[in-house]
Amino acid sequence: MENFSLILAIVVVTALAFDFTNGFHDTANAMATTISTGAMKPKVAVAMSAVLNLVGAFLSVEVANTISKGLVDEGGIQPEVIFAALVGAILWNLLTWLVGLPSSSSHALMGGLIGATIASAGVGAVHGDVLVTKVLIPAIAAPLVAGLAAMLASRLTYKLGKNANGDAAKKGYRSGQIASAGLVSLAHGTNDAQKTMGIITLALVAGGAVAPDSDPPVWVILSAGLAIAMGTYLGGWRIIRTMGKGLTDLQPQQGFAAQTSAATVILASSHLGFSLSTTHSVSGSVMGAGLGRKGGVVRWSTATRMFVAWGLTLPAAALVAAIAEYVTSFGTWGTALVAVFLIASSAAIWVASRREVVDHTNVNDSEEIPGVVTTAIAAVTPPPAGTVADDDKLTATLAEPDAKPAARAAKV
Repeated sequence: MENFSLILAIVVVTALAFDFTNGFHDTANAMATTISTGAMKPKVAVAMSAVLNLVGAFLSVEVANTISKGLVDEGGIQPEVIFAALVGAILWNLLTWLVGLPSSSSHALMGGLIGATIASAGVGAVHGDVLVTKVLIPAIAAPLVAGLAAMLASRLTYKLGKNANGDAAKKGYRSGQIASAGLVSLAHGTNDAQKTMGIITLALVAGGAVAPDSDPPVWVILSAGLAIAMGTYLGGWRIIRTMGKGLTDLQPQQGFAAQTSAATVILASSHLGFSLSTTHSVSGSVMGAGLGRKGGVVRWSTATRMFVAWGLTLPAAALVAAIAEYVTSFGTWGTALVAVFLIASSAAIWVASRREVVDHTNVNDSEEIPGVVTTAIAAVTPPPAGTVADDDKLTATLAEPDAKPAARAAKV
């Protein structure tokens, strides 16, 4: 058993940095709908999500084993390869966070690992069957299943609750939404924190620090859980705004349906060891819930940008990681150059984000302009029943033209 080398220590620190970005990048998955519907205050929501992410990290290691033992050939991997993979994943996470797009941190990590492995050991070092069955198929199936479930659940919820007392029903749905948001946070910790556990364990095996086929050590589980929890508490407000207000407008009933559907899909996939994207699942459920309310529409302009980001995630992260692996192959100076590039790029993205600050004070502001498709659908779809205040305003508006002739007659 070898001692920790410098490169292995760098890999572990970089992996925890990725886990941190995964936390604030994916906070929207658990809390965007809860925040947008007003069920919880923003800071309270992200604090609760952070705690449950930490708890979820200890519930299972199935996904971690998929990454550390199943996706690539352990024998052909060196710590530098893992480092290059993490560089590609971190930069993609930061770029998509800057523009507020809810892309998949999981697929960024998978793409980075695949690209760096191919650059180092060739295509044969990637287990294609595992990639297809446990990464690509769930990537397509998860948003579809979660979206359909959320749409049906939303329609059923409105149908069953149409005669319920308005205020009491909203309070009940908000309570249910808080519970379901907690479940998504727990599921996120169970699924996403394990990805970093798996990548660190793979690096430890590659560096000779642990035996092949080992489960993640306890210190790896704890550190990965803490890193993703801290990132979650920081709050990825840009993506929360997109997920909560940019895709569709949700009411508490829809938020409850969306989060419950997503949590069910994520927990089931974690149990089966699928490296599922929680972003894909939650985004699909949010769109499904948006379509599940009469008069509800999805802003397809935002959705299209999101779909494009999803399609680019794996190849983009793989390309950056492959280039990083090529540079690190020159030795210590190459690894140092890649590390400097990662730090400088991250700092530049952070500086760019300061030009337009999005935080808990303005996260529910929406500047999204409806696209042509969204506007057309809204024009032909009957709106949902309005509130008493809306009906009073409508009555006053309709009565206003009749009041003017009466006033003129009184003057005469």
